Formats: sequence, structure tokens, C-alpha cells
Amino acid sequence: MKFLKLSLLALVLFTATSCFDDMDDTISSSTTNVKDFVWKGMNFWYLYKSEIPDLADNRFASNEEYNNYLNNFLTPEELFESLIYQRETVDRFSVIVDDYIALEQSFDGTSYSNGLKYTLYEFPENSSNVIGIIKMVLNDSEASAAGVQRGQIFNSVDGTVLNIDNYSQLLNQQSYTLGFVDYNDNGTPENEDDFVESNGQTISLTKVVYNENPVYISSILEVNGENVGYLMYNRFNNNYDSHLNNAFAEFQASNVQHLIMDFRYNPGGSVNTASLLGSMVTGQFSGENFSKLIYNSDLQSQNSTYEFKDSFNGIGINHLNLSKVYIITSARTASASELVINSLNPYIDVVVVGDETVGKSQASITVYDSPNFTAQNRNPTHTYALQPLVAQSINSLDEAVPSSGLVPDIEVIESALNLGVLGDVNEPLLAAALADIQGSSGRFAPSIEKPFLKPIDSDLDKNPFEDFMYLDDDHSPFK
Repeated sequence: MKFLKLSLLALVLFTATSCFDDMDDTISSSTTNVKDFVWKGMNFWYLYKSEIPDLADNRFASNEEYNNYLNNFLTPEELFESLIYQRETVDRFSVIVDDYIALEQSFDGTSYSNGLKYTLYEFPENSSNVIGIIKMVLNDSEASAAGVQRGQIFNSVDGTVLNIDNYSQLLNQQSYTLGFVDYNDNGTPENEDDFVESNGQTISLTKVVYNENPVYISSILEVNGENVGYLMYNRFNNNYDSHLNNAFAEFQASNVQHLIMDFRYNPGGSVNTASLLGSMVTGQFSGENFSKLIYNSDLQSQNSTYEFKDSFNGIGINHLNLSKVYIITSARTASASELVINSLNPYIDVVVVGDETVGKSQASITVYDSPNFTAQNRNPTHTYALQPLVAQSINSLDEAVPSSGLVPDIEVIESALNLGVLGDVNEPLLAAALADIQGSSGRFAPSIEKPFLKPIDSDLDKNPFEDFMYLDDDHSPFK
């Protein structure tokens, strides 16, 4: 038995016209209803549908066979995972959530936060002890008001020394007090005798509702008599497109000859915002193809193109008309950040400084349990939603970001013990980009962390929706 092939114009008829049109009469439990939604949503939208036999339109010969299949899975999550194509290597990003409200807030940049972004390390090697190193302090946050600085090291919460067993519980509290330490290499090049010791500093912090402006730093640097624009941009959030455009207005007014965009902690976000940013960097390619989206074989009519633009929401874009741009990356740079690099590459010289990126070129949408899978008329009995990969992003040369990530042109790996101040000309990654602008990058050798600093967790990774590249404008298949 075969499911009807549907155009998006007829999508609202999906539930009624499916070959399982009487499924609601045969499914009784709410859990099974959710599983029914999971299968139907993945059957329609999933990018790798053709690779999953259980998602074939003719997979089930009857309602009874379909019901028995669903009942083989204890939870919606278990069913969802069974439908993922090569979880470890290909689809590392599709997720199911049981609270779409939290998902929506995440995309909006809203969360409970005290403003700290840190990485936790085992210290010393083979020890259960844990230290945390502050990587970033968010603007206008509790932590910034308290004076916390990038590079500070802590090893206790509420007077309890952190270890591998207690750090998660202690740091997940809404309020806590951090105890800070100084790192001491004991005056030797060996690390076996290194230690940390309390410096007596403590800071109490509380997580509150926080809206993060992804334009973290926007500044003008002067190098050899030329103006260099520096933008640290931490997420492609369409709610802050005007802030991004304003930053480029300042660059434009300052007649910057060079631009450095810092994506080291940027996990991605809106595809439309990525195309806007690409348009701000350039300007000479208006109307040309920036990137393309390719859907599964049943949805090829929805394939679409993003173009370089001159305006958004009736607002003119501030263009720099550059032929070269520097982009700072790390092992956390993903999704829409990689899309910008990949999509600008055919048009201008893109110099990547930092570490290899994540390697994610697929886009996703939020799929709700409703007649047309949109947020309208959602099933009121649960708050499950899907965020599956639905489209492959490629540039104007039909090239995707390699799954292994983008390799930097200038390799500089951020060192936990030599972080520097973000936006400062001496910060190692920014300094490497500035040195290349001056033609002297050879003196910046790759910076390697001491091997005993083994990362075990990071607040930079706490948001489970961070690596999404999502569709949010007239290119959305829900239009």
C-alpha cells in the first residue's frame, strides 16, 4: 500500500488523504499518537528518507501492520532514533524534543543563563578532579556585571571541589558561588608537577531569563594606517538582523579595507541571516546565487535558491563590497557559519583562521503535530516536535561543506591557558588574522593545548539545539 505523494499546496490534506486516513480511529494511547506523528513527519520531510526502508511509502500493507510497527517502540524517541540515517557519521543533528516551547525560545536566543561560557577539564591527567576555564562572558549578563573575565579558572562550587561525579549537579543549579584558582606550572616545562591553588576569589551568580544579542563585539582596528573591521558574531539569529546591519553601517562609515569575522563559538542558525551577512560583506553580487537547498526526492519541487540581497524587511543592506574576508573558526564553528564560508568561496577570497569546523551542511525545520506540520492547529495533547534534517545546502558551484569540516588556511588552535582578550589585537587567533593582513603570518605557529588538559564538558555545548541551521523566511517549505 502506498502513501499519496503530496504537493505542499495539498499538505493540509495529509492526514485526511493518507492511505491511513482512519488511523485516528485505531490509535488509542497518546504515546502511540505521538509515534504516529513521528513516523508521518519523518516520512514526509526527512532528507534521507530514501535511505531508510521503514520510511518507504509502501512500507505497510494495512493499518494493523502500521500499528504493530509503532507499538514495537517503547517511546517516540526510540522510534525517531530508528529512523535516523547513519547517526554517527551522516545525520548527527536531527533531534526530537518533548518541549517545543524550549526549542522556540532557543531559536529566539532566550534561555536561563548567568552569562558564563566555560569548558571543563580533567586536572591533572587521570584524576577525578575538574577545573573550569571561562571562555566567554556574555554582554549585559549576571556574570559580566559581577566582573567575571575570560581566562579565569574555577575549581569549586559552593565550597565543594569539583570532580567528575559532582560537577554536573553543582553547575546546573540556578544559583551558585564559584571559587577561583590560579594555575601554576611550578616553573618547569613538565606538566606532571603543575597545580592550581586558590586565590581567595569567589563570585556568586544566578541564572535568569536572558536574551542574547549575537553581535558580541563590533569594533574598528587600525593596522598600518588601514581600518580593519572586527565582528565577533555568535549565532545567526534573525531577530537581531538589524543589529548585524547596524554593525556593518559602522564598518561602512569607517571605510574598512579589511574585515575579520569571528565565528569561533558560532554554532549556526538562520539560513536567511547567513545570506544577509554574505550580502553585507559583498554587495557587488546582488541577485546572484548565494546558496541552494536540495530536499529529498519526493520534494524536489521545493528546491530553492538564496540570493545575494540589497535589502531585508524593507531596510537597505549596508554593503562593504569586499573581495577578501577573514573568518575565525574553531571545532565549534558549524552550520550557517560554515554555509557563509562555503557560499562566499566562489565569489571572493575567504581566509579561514583557526581550527577545523564541525562539518554540517544540512538545514532543518521544526515539524509540529498538526494537519500540515506547522505551528498552526497543533495537537494540544502534547508538546513534542521534530527538528529533522530536511535539505542539503550547497553553494553556487554545487559544493557542500565536507562532513569532516572545513580546514583552516591558517591553523591556530585556541589554547585554554593562553586565551587572550576577545577583540584585543594580541588575542592569538585575531593576531594571526591581523598578521596575515600585514603579510607576516609565519610567526604565528599553531598553538597546542597542554595534553593533560583533557576537555570533558562545556557550557558552550549545553544547548541541545545549538548546531541547527534552520529555515525561517520565504524559503521555508511551509510558505
